[in-house]
Amino acid sequence: MVLRTDNRVLALAFARMADSLGNSFLIIVLPLYIASGEISLVGLDGFSTELLIGVVLSLFGLLNSSLQPFSGRLSDRTGARKRYILAGLVVLAVGSAIYPFVTSYWAVLGARAMQGIGAALTVPIVLALVNDYSDDAGRGNDFGIFNTFRLIGFGFGPIVAGLLITGGVASETVVSYDLLGATVSGFDAAFAVAVVGALVAFVLVSVLVDDPEDLEGSASEDLSIRIRTEDGLDPVFVVGIGTFLMATGIGIFATLQEVINAQLNQTPFLFSVQFAAVVIANVLFQVPIGRASDRYGRRPFLVWGFVLLIPSLALQGLIPSLAATLPATVAGVGTGSLLMLAFRLLQGISVAMVFAPGLAVAGDLAREGESGTTLSVLTTAFGFGIAAGPLVSGVLVRFGFAWPFFAVAALAAVALVLTYSEVEETAPAVT
Repeated sequence: MVLRTDNRVLALAFARMADSLGNSFLIIVLPLYIASGEISLVGLDGFSTELLIGVVLSLFGLLNSSLQPFSGRLSDRTGARKRYILAGLVVLAVGSAIYPFVTSYWAVLGARAMQGIGAALTVPIVLALVNDYSDDAGRGNDFGIFNTFRLIGFGFGPIVAGLLITGGVASETVVSYDLLGATVSGFDAAFAVAVVGALVAFVLVSVLVDDPEDLEGSASEDLSIRIRTEDGLDPVFVVGIGTFLMATGIGIFATLQEVINAQLNQTPFLFSVQFAAVVIANVLFQVPIGRASDRYGRRPFLVWGFVLLIPSLALQGLIPSLAATLPATVAGVGTGSLLMLAFRLLQGISVAMVFAPGLAVAGDLAREGESGTTLSVLTTAFGFGIAAGPLVSGVLVRFGFAWPFFAVAALAAVALVLTYSEVEETAPAVT
């Protein structure tokens, strides 16, 4: 079976790669920015820095996810997608441009809220366009390719941000740059990259992407999100729950940056590599898994993805204890840091086994003209999970290093049970 990817899917993939590169910078930059002393925390003395960071990181996902069902339905009802994507990218760019000029924690929250609104206008609608451009036999492949490029930006952004801010592996100090006679801090340079990423995505979508000609008027009157069917829970809703729980496991990591670096005696750059490891594994496995789900079915990958996710998360919580029984370093790198990298890669493989097949399930079951509404179930769930993760870890880490990891491993077990019992095969048979 020979699959050819629509050029418009590739254009959307490149646009999301550029946008994700810039936005993922902020996952690494904002915790350091808030903890650097450049942002006033007056009146917030009773709150830990980890919790304040968790709120900032979570706000983006909470607003993004809360608004996605409305933007997805709006694009279905109006028969238009492109205009909302472009508007969202402008809002994202403006939000990123504000950071160098703010001095208070509340202003940082405001800028992050603006970015959440911008993302809500882009995420579900871009995926709806990918689904509109795809057919049943190649949907897993198209979502795999799209996610690969998106995750290249999201995964390598933190690594570049770590280098840009600290100047290298061995540095823990924020560096400054001389730009045309002006001194620019590593923070401001990172914020500028985030702005450029959104603008590059804007240009790509403007020039290369159009709304499908037959989209207008094809949506039904009932665009409500279905929870139950005659046979039980709606499979798209169940995949959405699994996506939420999976994303919570991804989201816990960013808030724990200072704690993990202290426990493993490592630099921010090594943390950025570990953060990116989940995404790098996704980049490597999304396309082959997506294609395999077109050929062998979606359900096996969903089920086994959650089976693998459980130990990959739980073992991260045991790393300080495991490292204490092993040599302190390997090739000059701390054993704990290497173990964290290995388990994060394993987590990334499990996420790849869930994400592209899960999107393909939603695409398979979406009725004509309703891709925005149907896929918003998964994008909303993912965003809420990413938002919930930092809050979960910010609260649970007070009880011990392992608690956040054990908690999300238990959530992955819940997702496994629901997926196994409620989701049937949706892929067309391949002969």
